[in-house]
Amino acid sequence: MSTNEPTWQRTACILCENNCGIQVQLEGRRLAKIRGDKQHPGTQGYTCNKALRLDHYQNGGTRITSPLRRQPDGSFVEVDWDTAITEIAAQLRSIRDTHGGRSILFYGGGGQGNHLGGGYRGPLRRLLGARYSSNALAQEKCGEAWVDAHLTGTHTTGDFEHAEVSVFVGKNPYQSHGVARARTVLKEIARDPARSMVVIDPVRSETADLADFHLQVRPGTDPWCLAALLGVLVQEDLIDRDFIGAHVDGAEPVLAALAAVDVAGYAAACDVDEALIRAAARRIGTAGSVSTYEDLGVQHSPNTVLVSWLQKLLWVLTGNFARTGAMAAHSWMAPLGSYRRELERTPVTGAPMPLGFVPCNVIPEEILTDHPARFRAVLVDSANPLHSLADSATFAEAFAALDLLVVVDVALTETARAAHWVLPAASQFEKWEATFFNLEFPHNTFQLRAPLLDPLPGTLAEPEIYARLVEAVGGVRRWQLALLSRAARLGRRPYLAAFAGLAATDKRTLGLAPYLLYRTLGPTLPDGAAGAAALWGLALRVAREHRAGMRRAGHRNHDELFDALLRERSGVVFTHDEPEHAWDNTGPAQRRSRRLDVAVPGMLAALAELDAGPVRHTSADFPLVLMAGQRRSFSANTIFRTPQWRLREPHGSLRVSPADADSLGLLGGGRARVVTARGAAEAVVEEDDRLRAGHVALPNGFGLDLVQPDGTLVRDGVRANDLTDVRQ
Repeated sequence: MSTNEPTWQRTACILCENNCGIQVQLEGRRLAKIRGDKQHPGTQGYTCNKALRLDHYQNGGTRITSPLRRQPDGSFVEVDWDTAITEIAAQLRSIRDTHGGRSILFYGGGGQGNHLGGGYRGPLRRLLGARYSSNALAQEKCGEAWVDAHLTGTHTTGDFEHAEVSVFVGKNPYQSHGVARARTVLKEIARDPARSMVVIDPVRSETADLADFHLQVRPGTDPWCLAALLGVLVQEDLIDRDFIGAHVDGAEPVLAALAAVDVAGYAAACDVDEALIRAAARRIGTAGSVSTYEDLGVQHSPNTVLVSWLQKLLWVLTGNFARTGAMAAHSWMAPLGSYRRELERTPVTGAPMPLGFVPCNVIPEEILTDHPARFRAVLVDSANPLHSLADSATFAEAFAALDLLVVVDVALTETARAAHWVLPAASQFEKWEATFFNLEFPHNTFQLRAPLLDPLPGTLAEPEIYARLVEAVGGVRRWQLALLSRAARLGRRPYLAAFAGLAATDKRTLGLAPYLLYRTLGPTLPDGAAGAAALWGLALRVAREHRAGMRRAGHRNHDELFDALLRERSGVVFTHDEPEHAWDNTGPAQRRSRRLDVAVPGMLAALAELDAGPVRHTSADFPLVLMAGQRRSFSANTIFRTPQWRLREPHGSLRVSPADADSLGLLGGGRARVVTARGAAEAVVEEDDRLRAGHVALPNGFGLDLVQPDGTLVRDGVRANDLTDVRQ
């Protein structure tokens, strides 16, 4: 064996929330070989085909290597970093001083695996008084978060590795993952005669192929299907009355409403055989353990809040919480949002803000108005809202009306092309990075990723970008930096004492913590890991909020945990819990009472409205339902800015049922014009008997405007959000 064999370096995939551990061999700056990392404590060597194509992220697109300033004619000119930082800071101060910090919206902050860098935006937000932020979670998870705020006070996760029955609602984990080692776990469930899988999905997905019960609902009728399942559970007394009595508040009116559900009528409404619904409900109600998962298939559809409430009732009413194979509240390295019952509202439209984020669909309305509280500046970090949010045309109009749009990214994305300023970031494999999608139970894992490569000349990592902006905006006292820097050189114990003393005398200290840690503790960390300094503060948080779980995982205190994060390249288990400890991770009220509250405001009224039957989402002019953004083997988020990674389906076909293809005169391989109330596009047709008649699908991740060698832009397939409507 050659002694010159390249070494395998440990890092993680950045394409979905599972962030599977991988190993990489480099050839120059190429990620030449990629394989799963068997030492990763969460994914144990598992990876899917998409992770193996990550060199196309690192080297497949056109990188930005200098700050760009938009000219009056719309073109960009390169400027140096000092000029960019100085001028952006001056514009931000001017907007703050004239219109107030609340007129500045922060969007994004991480993508799928870039969360550590995004976490350094906080001090800039606080110095500017920028109250409002938004991100993809505000597009996807707000309805579920509103239910969680009342029910458990936090997020819950399922133990699918041990569940006797697994239920997936609008979720195809075979393609979209979300479950650790998804394809392995799904196949294990399918092979085990003692276990079952229930899938509620209008598409016969790859997950549905493995399921025992596929409830192939008519698109948009998921709540009727879920209510029918619950009706069977209550009417046949397949619920856990002991658990309900001991641990559930507000159950009596809910049970009464479900006892009155017309199961046969609701089965007809969702167009699923009543006998199949009853069989699935009986399997759920008689199982020793049940775990459920809802995802974007229903979270981007009508009745999202009602669907979330109903699917959670499946496990609440059957007592499937805090037991092996069931649902559990997990620990957090850093919470992804605020699970509060008292909702803030947006400044112009008054839209509620579950998770504390501005709902994405109202952002244009919060800009395109003469209201004095409108958003006048947006700072976008590692996100591409002009491509990824509903109704691209309306977002483009809104962003064009801003006084200031700043984008921090690795490439000249569709959003960056609309910006006044573009700041070039180091790629995710050129800096210290991590994800805060740590949603696991009973073992919750965290991986700090060391850089595989040096940053491209001219680019900076986000901690440095935001530190420079903080310093240019002003408000940090130099003596505080000097005090903390001296303490850091003496060791972490003196540093903690100095930081605590500073926080006691200056209330702004905690709000500026990521910046202060980066500039003072950061230089003392090994291997140039200054960008990881904020994790010391998060280790303190884990020690405060999840001390017992942290110690069960083998970390006696926050410093031991922090050292493990810095040392272990494959990641660490930062908390270890047993099923009964799930109560310790719930919200404060639920933790004290050991009770869950199913009385979510508005839900009983919404359930009652189902009796009127499904609302039609089609018309004579628009007779088909479009799934805009289906997950497929070779679709991914837009950080793959090249079509070269796709081995199949290079342009993203329009999938149509054979019945619809026949009635519309469409031929597989031919082209069809797709027209919605908002836009139109052309796509290659693919006949697919996995779809119901009346239901067509376009994939996610296409429709990028890619730079060609001659500098021109070519559209890569259909941009699904050219067809979607921000009002729906």
